[in-house]
Amino acid sequence: MTTPDFATYIAGLPRVIAGAAVLFRDTAGRILLVEPNYRDGWALPGGTIESDDGETPRQGARRETLEEIGLDVEPGRLLAVDWVHGTARPPLVAYLYDGGVLGEDDLKAIRLQEEELLSWRLVAREEITAHLPGALGRRVLTALDVLAEGTSTGELENGHRVG
Repeated sequence: MTTPDFATYIAGLPRVIAGAAVLFRDTAGRILLVEPNYRDGWALPGGTIESDDGETPRQGARRETLEEIGLDVEPGRLLAVDWVHGTARPPLVAYLYDGGVLGEDDLKAIRLQEEELLSWRLVAREEITAHLPGALGRRVLTALDVLAEGTSTGELENGHRVG
């Protein structure tokens, strides 16, 4: 029996998609959401981590925020990591960072990436799951709890806390 070379071994390993987003709030505690033009619904500023180019989750969150809403903000602490099973795609590992509180000047400085986004809005906690159904909505609620309670990063599977 011959041993496969390392490249063949790596090519045969399971794959996951990695994404990173930033949770921004305004002074009233509302959450900043963006409306993509390539699918229905709402999202957080963020997107796919360009791991093939050596990008880390934190770098991806910052780059995506700058590209999508024009704000160059160093992400704060990691609030949640979510393993989301896929049906028509590999599993997704989603990192969610604290973006802090945006003041009026910050909100006025938002410039949408027109190639991907239609609009943005601020949403109260009670409205999160109406705008972000499923795992993403649960992930955001967990992140808000982590912030409010000062607890450690939330470990999630499909938006549900584990551990």
